[in-house]
Amino acid sequence: MKFGKHLHYYNQIMETLPEWRDKFLSYKDLKKWLKQIGGAGGERRSSKRRRVAEDGSSSSSPPPAMTAAEEAAFVALLEAELDKFNAFFLEKEEDYVIRQKELQDRVVSALEMGSAEELLRVRKDIVDLHGEMVLLENYSALNYTGLVKILKKYDKRTGALIRLPFIQNVMQEPFYATDLLFKLVKDCEEMLDQLQPRSQPSVPSDDGKEDSDGDDKPAKPSSSLPNGAGAGSLELEEIEDMESMYMKSTVAALRALREIRSGSSTVSAFSMPPLR
Repeated sequence: MKFGKHLHYYNQIMETLPEWRDKFLSYKDLKKWLKQIGGAGGERRSSKRRRVAEDGSSSSSPPPAMTAAEEAAFVALLEAELDKFNAFFLEKEEDYVIRQKELQDRVVSALEMGSAEELLRVRKDIVDLHGEMVLLENYSALNYTGLVKILKKYDKRTGALIRLPFIQNVMQEPFYATDLLFKLVKDCEEMLDQLQPRSQPSVPSDDGKEDSDGDDKPAKPSSSLPNGAGAGSLELEEIEDMESMYMKSTVAALRALREIRSGSSTVSAFSMPPLR
């Protein structure tokens, strides 16, 4: 699947969290830079792309000397992007660890007190956090996919072969490692299960149904709470409307992750692991 087709999901993230806009890969700027380097010379170098023989030797002369300078400039741009991804990802991950611990304490306290109003508020905050964390997983996958695509374009245009070694290094970067984030997401789902019956799913499934327009259609969150709920109906409706907003974004993010990680039947060195 082409990277451009994932922009639909990027736009849905921006509707929910517009403050993330400048944290994504500057894909358009990088494409513009590629078009400018070398002009016609870039196309000429592409036609001289090195072909590696079976014995590992190169069957053509190296690209022109200018390519080294262009490559250094391009790699510097990409490394700046990686720094941006890592700083944002680690900051959000640390924030989520703290918020989740606070929510766990609030769940215990609300259950002990039997406060229906507090349980409503806690559930709303858990759904918000769960949605944000799934969107951060989506952030990681979209940026990784964008890097793979832009490096492919660079190799094709210049005749260089930097995509594989660069991506191998990317796979060691903090923003690519989502194991902790995945655990936090699952812990959130377990907390939600504590607050409502298991027969009424608290978070959307990644194989959710679609409406007549083809858009993902999240289920209306359950309002089931212990007897004696004292929250007013207006407050309850507002909370459920906010939950629905985050659930819709979560469904979109899960759908994007599923397509990014399993959109091709061909497994390569650049493939992401399947969605768990």
